[in-house]
Amino acid sequence: MQFIHNDLGQRKKGEIVEVRLDGSAANVRLMDSSNFLNYKNGRTHRYTGGLAKQSPVRIAIPNSGHWHVTIDMQGLRGNTKASVRILPSPLAEIKEVPLSSIPSLVNNIPPIYVKNKENHDVFISHASEDKDEIVRPLANALIAEGLSVWYDEFSLKIGDSLRRKIDQGLSKSKVGLVVLSPSFISKGWTNYELDGIITKAVSGEQILLPIWHQITKQEVMDYSPTLADKLARSTAMHTVEEIAKEISDLLKS
Repeated sequence: MQFIHNDLGQRKKGEIVEVRLDGSAANVRLMDSSNFLNYKNGRTHRYTGGLAKQSPVRIAIPNSGHWHVTIDMQGLRGNTKASVRILPSPLAEIKEVPLSSIPSLVNNIPPIYVKNKENHDVFISHASEDKDEIVRPLANALIAEGLSVWYDEFSLKIGDSLRRKIDQGLSKSKVGLVVLSPSFISKGWTNYELDGIITKAVSGEQILLPIWHQITKQEVMDYSPTLADKLARSTAMHTVEEIAKEISDLLKS
């Protein structure tokens, strides 16, 4: 009996073998070395696969070991050509370390302030264009975690001096959140807030946590290489509720 043979070598359990057929339907068998030897010598053998009427065919390696693929026309009419490959494995799942388990953050949490309307757990620096989509939901999620938040919609009243209020919020907040977005980096006013947060972070008076929103690392690098190197969270990978929970856990750790 004629057959097409592909020696796959040592393979790991779960890897996917893809067989592409060019022509008629064919029998596709995935076998370990002992069963391939029996197949080749016309003896009883075990295999994974069967009659393939469509292409491509994908079969998972059932166990780690040495594996073979055969394609034949036994019991069928016509002929076929075939190509065999192992599909690339997906990358390992990205698992970020919780903020509350990072010693450099936990050890640098500023002293607990007396709870009053002037003191805050979190200060949010942002561009007004991002309020509806990310900033307001994030502020509300932080409040739902029991945290006190300085956020202009909550903290400013008619007649207030904006710069003075921002300075007060910055000076009495433990965490400075910076929502980095294309709108943020195009603004001048946000730079004033960012400079204040960075100054306090360098002096150990405040924790700086950038939140990346609809922005690439290259864009952040072009704006501020220092910020691009900072531990951050991205709205592409986390919900606002998850970010708020991590910040809450950090401050309570």
